[in-house]
Amino acid sequence: MRAPRLLLGAFAIAAVADLGFLLAGSDTGHTVAKPLLMPLLAGYAALRGAPRLLVAALLFGWGGDTLLLSDADPAFLAGMASFAAGHVCYLALFRTVGTPRARAGLLLPCYAVVLLATVALLWPDLPADLRVPVAVYSTLLTAMAYAAGARLGLVAGLGGALFMASDTLIATGIADRPQLPGPDFWIMLTYAAAQFLLVRGTLDERRAPTAAYREVRSTTP
Repeated sequence: MRAPRLLLGAFAIAAVADLGFLLAGSDTGHTVAKPLLMPLLAGYAALRGAPRLLVAALLFGWGGDTLLLSDADPAFLAGMASFAAGHVCYLALFRTVGTPRARAGLLLPCYAVVLLATVALLWPDLPADLRVPVAVYSTLLTAMAYAAGARLGLVAGLGGALFMASDTLIATGIADRPQLPGPDFWIMLTYAAAQFLLVRGTLDERRAPTAAYREVRSTTP
């Protein structure tokens, strides 16, 4: 267990460093720290026996992180596509790892309302060439967040919700809507927490059936 803990500790250090660089206004520090996050988290997940789809989702997130360091429109679209591929991996993963929860019926209308309201509010102020891609991406992101909460535990569900919050902050910036002070700090804080919670929730979900099986076996005469 030493190697996974070292990688998780390195991820935490990189995340704190990145947030510190953002608060200090150091673009160079952010450029160095941000691309380290997902490879470290993916390495931790892989050593903990995570499904390949989870590792793939994190690596697609790394691709998106790297591409979004550029301000060019093609890089932004490519980064969004990389994140979208990660959400597809998460959706496929949740279908194999999770099971439907009782709260699924309550979450569906809530996420649907949030999606429709967000797209409707931002649509007029988004650049014309980004409206459809952002709407499509938002739908995929919302589906991932809903699936995390509807099929996995509360930890993964919170991760999905924070992922939505992070990307919504990005979208409001693109649309020139009012934002919190230091928006990049809040974007990265919610994003790093979201990815970690999705990993933690997935690993917990995989461990639960195994633990239950062992408990049944231990009590069987």
